[in-house]
Amino acid sequence: MTAISKEYLLLFNTVTNTERALAQLRETLLEAQRQAEELFLEETAQDNPAEETRPTS
Repeated sequence: MTAISKEYLLLFNTVTNTERALAQLRETLLEAQRQAEELFLEETAQDNPAEETRPTS
């Protein structure tokens, strides 16, 4: 079995940790987007209540 250098292990672990952090950040950003869209839709519904109940043709 070939020994892995300390430098390689350091880089591999750093890349792995960064990947995990980016995945978590992506989830956080997606959740913020969902919440922003919900707020926008709520405001739109409050500003135009007649459009919600109007039947579509």
